[in-house]
Amino acid sequence: MHISKFGIVIILLAITALGTASAKPGSGEKALAIPPSSSELKWGPCPPIFPAGCQIAVLHGDPAGTNADVFLRVPARLELPPHWHTSAERMVLVSGELHVTYQGQPVAILTPGAYAYGPAKAPHKAVCVSSDACTLFIAFESPIDAQLFEGPL
Repeated sequence: MHISKFGIVIILLAITALGTASAKPGSGEKALAIPPSSSELKWGPCPPIFPAGCQIAVLHGDPAGTNADVFLRVPARLELPPHWHTSAERMVLVSGELHVTYQGQPVAILTPGAYAYGPAKAPHKAVCVSSDACTLFIAFESPIDAQLFEGPL
């Protein structure tokens, strides 16, 4: 099944809306829609535990606070080492093919439009197996962090 870029943007907006459903009407917060190719995105390096080339762009919220949404861009054929996050993650792959392995579980193969959920503190690793970069939308519930995991997956 192929999902258009427009369809992916709709999925991302729906997930973001779930995270902000508690906002009161008239709160002054503005709606937004940002395509992954937007020149308005401010890409920066991933946390230092990840290899060079990995990038992150904040879409909404404060990464040091609650309910932040980001794009994570992983270069082609790059592997992210085993790690965990304090927060649960809700993810949708926007581009590429990403293989994610959570401790004690089989590899999950994500293709564009695929949804994945990662429980808080669950060790996992990922590799972008496609010839193009992988872009992943992630909604975090609590402050964004990444801790290296030394044990077996």
